Amino acid sequence: MKSAPNARARFSCGKENNCLSEGLYTKERFCYDKENQQLQTKMSTENPGQTVVECGKAAGYIKMVGKKMYRVSKVLNNNGIIAINMEENQEYVLLGKGVGFGKKVSQRFEAPADCTIYRLAQETERGSAKELAKSVAPEFLEIADEILREAEKTFGDTIDRRILFPLADHISFAVGRIRNHEQISNPLTDDIKVLFYSEFKVAEVLKKILKERMDIEIDEHEVGYVALHIHSALGDEKVSVAMQTARTVRECIAMIEMATGRKIDVISLSYNRMMNHIKYMVARVSTGETLKLDMNEYIEEKYPESYRIAEDVCESLGKSLGKKLDPIEIGYLAMHIERTVEQ
Repeated sequence: MKSAPNARARFSCGKENNCLSEGLYTKERFCYDKENQQLQTKMSTENPGQTVVECGKAAGYIKMVGKKMYRVSKVLNNNGIIAINMEENQEYVLLGKGVGFGKKVSQRFEAPADCTIYRLAQETERGSAKELAKSVAPEFLEIADEILREAEKTFGDTIDRRILFPLADHISFAVGRIRNHEQISNPLTDDIKVLFYSEFKVAEVLKKILKERMDIEIDEHEVGYVALHIHSALGDEKVSVAMQTARTVRECIAMIEMATGRKIDVISLSYNRMMNHIKYMVARVSTGETLKLDMNEYIEEKYPESYRIAEDVCESLGKSLGKKLDPIEIGYLAMHIERTVEQ
């Protein structure tokens, strides 16, 4: 066995010569305690990208941390690379400042600590992640990665980074439309801003990035679509489902506006409350969750007209979703309608 020159070992016992390895590119690095003749390896719980090797008794404790090895499959640009993890034989995209600089195909390297690693063995709403990674321009992968980093500042580690590839593909497609002067409108933009407020605020960073790097200006409609992608990264809900939720809520609001004969101000508090109530009402129908307190009798007697409108909306919503709504929902929706009418 030969000494591992790239092991980056940390020793509490100071016995650096006890650290041995089978070679530079083996699947694991080994730490050998000569005194106790023990060899022990395990994966790091502190950093999933590293292997921790421990051996020996308390007096001769040795700990070594070694990063996983990759082999370059394709260099995207200075900040992006497709590489094969040599332990798993799986392809990944690595994004980070300078991660691809000077790299050559088949070159072996350790992943830098500050890069982001995305697995390619997955299917997305827009197709194979592997095909998307190879067909989408690298700069859009970088931009999508930056947006997800920004999202993590707001939502923490709840963000599912697997949306990197469909998000990058969407941004690439949007930029192509803008360059071809094919601006699109999104009739649900105002609703998305209310329903997914935090996601929309994060998505707005795209406006600044595209202006600075490509001198391209995008409008709120494009930001709204990106917000839906961010929302889909917070759970199992697909972008298409989030879009359908926004569309369903808009249809309910339109029914209420027609029945009451008044347009609801989209920036008003009552609009915000009603939008969110309908959003969660749709979610409850999908999950089968029910409200506990039945207020229907009281609300119907006190606000008969709002209750009648709520009945019609709930019936229409049930038909749209293909599911029967819990009658308790009528009273709660009627309260929101009444608040809107009062203003």
